[in-house]
Amino acid sequence: MSALILELKQGESMILNGAVIRFKTRTRLELNTQARFLFGKQIMREEDAATPARRAYFAVQQAYVGAETERPDALAAARRLITSLRDHAPPPQHPEWNALLKATETEAGFEALKIARQMIRAEDFTTQPLDGH
Repeated sequence: MSALILELKQGESMILNGAVIRFKTRTRLELNTQARFLFGKQIMREEDAATPARRAYFAVQQAYVGAETERPDALAAARRLITSLRDHAPPPQHPEWNALLKATETEAGFEALKIARQMIRAEDFTTQPLDGH
C-alpha cells in the first residue's frame, strides 16, 4: 500500500478512526496504513444535519469514523434512518436513497458518504430560489 499524504491547514480538524484531531499549525501528514478518516469540510456537525440528506450524511459519518466498538450500532441506526427517509421521500428520489442504503449495507462507508454529499448538493440546488436571491 502506498502512503497517503494530506496537507491540513492551521485550525482544521480531522477525525481519524474515531479520534478528533485539531491542527494548531499547518501540517503535512502521511498515512501509511488503512484508516477511516474525514477532514475539513467533510466533517458535518450534528447541528448542521437539518435536512433529510444531511441527516443521512451525519448518520453515515458517525458509523464511518466512530469508535470500532460503536460502529455496528451506528451503522444499523444509519440504515434505519435512511430507510425511513427513503420511505418518506417522493418516489423519483427513491433510487438515490436505495443507492445510499446499498452502500451502507456493504459497509462501503466512504462510498456512502460520497452518495450522501451528492444528495446534499441536489437538495441545495432544489431549495435555492430561481432568481438567485
